[in-house]
Amino acid sequence: MDDTAPSLPSLRTVLREWGRIGCVGFGGPPAHIVLLRDLCVARERWITEEEFEHGIAATNLLPGPASTQLAVFCAWRLRGIPGALVGGLAFIVPGLVAIVALAALFLGAPPDWVLGIGAGAGAVVAAVAVQAGASLLPAGWARTAGRERVRFAAYVVLGAAATVLVGPWLVLVLLACGFVEMAWRRAGPRAPTAGVHAWPVALLLAAAGVGGLGALAWTAFKVGALSYGGGFVIIPLMQADAVGQGWMSDGEFLNAVALGQATPGPVVHTVAVVGYAAAGLGGALLAAVVAFAPSFWFITLGADRFDRLRTNPRPQAFLRGAGPAAIGAILGSAVPLALALSEAWQVGVLAGGAVLLLLARRGVVLVLVLAAGMGALAAVVGAPLPR
Repeated sequence: MDDTAPSLPSLRTVLREWGRIGCVGFGGPPAHIVLLRDLCVARERWITEEEFEHGIAATNLLPGPASTQLAVFCAWRLRGIPGALVGGLAFIVPGLVAIVALAALFLGAPPDWVLGIGAGAGAVVAAVAVQAGASLLPAGWARTAGRERVRFAAYVVLGAAATVLVGPWLVLVLLACGFVEMAWRRAGPRAPTAGVHAWPVALLLAAAGVGGLGALAWTAFKVGALSYGGGFVIIPLMQADAVGQGWMSDGEFLNAVALGQATPGPVVHTVAVVGYAAAGLGGALLAAVVAFAPSFWFITLGADRFDRLRTNPRPQAFLRGAGPAAIGAILGSAVPLALALSEAWQVGVLAGGAVLLLLARRGVVLVLVLAAGMGALAAVVGAPLPR
């Protein structure tokens, strides 16, 4: 027996450590991956480096918030399904509590300086979208060669165009691009990814005309189960629904995206702000549960099959089509986000934020804080605020 082998943690330890990451995990998926690796691989040696890398590769093949799924996977690997539930909730809940509290503040009747903070932070969201999409392009382009690059570029363009032109039907374009790439590679019509996610298309058609909580649940489900390409692809998936259903104004949606970027934990928390605008605290909780439930489902039912998922050409072929389309959707979301700005000073804040993010390579949270400060200053000096 290897006396140096680390003992597995208790559920109490999982609750504490995953909760800590949920509290300090600012910066999105890259920060979450670093924190999880430091805990599980480097410090405690609960998981090997190879297994951790396999977890990253497999969760990137799944739809939904990849860093949340990685957190759930690591906890599942240590304590099974109870660990997955405890660790996943500990990772999610701190940021959810913070963003719901901020939603109550920003969507209530706040003073002008609070409105200014929201208007300033929201003004740079379009630049954040461009930065997020542009950061994903090089790696995807490097994985392609020859004629595959032509298809890659076509999928990016289709995703961007769909975001601008068809709004709530974007999810169909993402799925279609995945199926086209599968057919092109002759990977077969029964890819696991397609099989799991073909039935929501029928649900989309059934839910398209449903208002109220049914429409909110469908919006959250799209965010949690059909968002390929990173956390920021949820923005175009949500925007048309949130504004089109009358739950939020354009300015309030910009605030919601800024809050999702500035709070710890997964960016998918943004959907809770949309839920709060639609139906108060109950709507926020409903949206969060529906958005995060697929991550737990994917891991608890499929984590022991991750090796086959990583080596199966069918889900990889699907992602080779849906992934670039999702990148295009992120880039395309900058257009409606920029058009949502209603005051001239916000355009100036957007320009400054774009310089900091895209040229000076400053961090997203820092730029959001600076933009929020500019918005508060604008409110104090009497600049017009979006209402």
